[in-house]
Amino acid sequence: MSKIKRTTLYRAVSPLSRPLADATHSLSEISFFIVEIELDNGITGEGYLLSFHYSPQAILGALNDIKDSVVGYHPWQTGEFITQTEKEQEYFGKSGLQKWATATLNVAMWDAWGKLLNQPVHQLLGTYVDKVPVYGSGGWLSYSEQELIEEVIEYKNRGFMAVKIKVGSPTLDEDIARLTRVREAVGPELNIMMDANQGMSLPDAIKLSEKSASLGIHWFEEPLNHTHFDGYQLLRNKTGIALAMGEREYDLEPLKNLIARNALDLWQPDIIRIGGVEAWRTSAALAQAHHIPVLPHYYKDYDVPLLCTIPNGYGAESFDWIDSIIDNPMPIVNGYARPREQAGWGFSFLKSHLTEIRKGE
Repeated sequence: MSKIKRTTLYRAVSPLSRPLADATHSLSEISFFIVEIELDNGITGEGYLLSFHYSPQAILGALNDIKDSVVGYHPWQTGEFITQTEKEQEYFGKSGLQKWATATLNVAMWDAWGKLLNQPVHQLLGTYVDKVPVYGSGGWLSYSEQELIEEVIEYKNRGFMAVKIKVGSPTLDEDIARLTRVREAVGPELNIMMDANQGMSLPDAIKLSEKSASLGIHWFEEPLNHTHFDGYQLLRNKTGIALAMGEREYDLEPLKNLIARNALDLWQPDIIRIGGVEAWRTSAALAQAHHIPVLPHYYKDYDVPLLCTIPNGYGAESFDWIDSIIDNPMPIVNGYARPREQAGWGFSFLKSHLTEIRKGE
């Protein structure tokens, strides 16, 4: 039968957890919610979402609201589960936390389906490539200059060919100084990207793009509010800088708007925000139709396998936040990651690092 018979919720905090800050957020911890589904034959699948310290009870409520509704589905009924769940969610809105919860269960279903067939997810979908480039992400504004340089040098020493740092400091001069020190530290051969996390005004984004041109910035991520489509168009037309966006989006409308304005160079879907595997791939197909590469947000352990299944994959973002609390960390060699060949997503969280959450807690 191979139907889902039980779901269990867990929470985990990364051993690397520490206060971090970018241009718009102060983060007090790096934490996650994990959903485990169990089939009637004992096979399990997992999906996780990155939560930081935000709204833990709201996230838990959204997960609790739908986790039992997946019971009785076959693990391959991933799209049907989403369709039926969204009908129930429509009244209060399908975006936001309700979509996060649905996507986390969807990802867990794909994991269980792969394990049921004893196949990795990327083989279920068919592959274009067997590895993808990965860039080192971080460069938080809360870092001292020494911490910033130590991080980018570590990425370089590990074989990464690109690093991303945060911008949106109190002054543009501070951003330029940080970018300059990073360029000096990593040399001319590494790509440097910058990310403002929607924290800049259009005039400041234009000034930073122009002032940093001599440093060879590879692309600029989320300089403006993600709905400021005309601003992105003007910024790109005026400065010529490549723009990356997409991690905040719950559907395809922003992508359509940016495409219509020729205001996007790299599409960055977040697999949990956008709604799971099917929605991620649909967005990648739309981007492909308009010759836009895909460079997803954060979830490399899901994104690397999926990037190998599309013709327009550009690369993946790398954080090490879950590596020490899972059983099979993804190796990165010479700046590239390969999808795991174990069944499903190819990794599981170590139970010793998980705290089970029971309803009512």
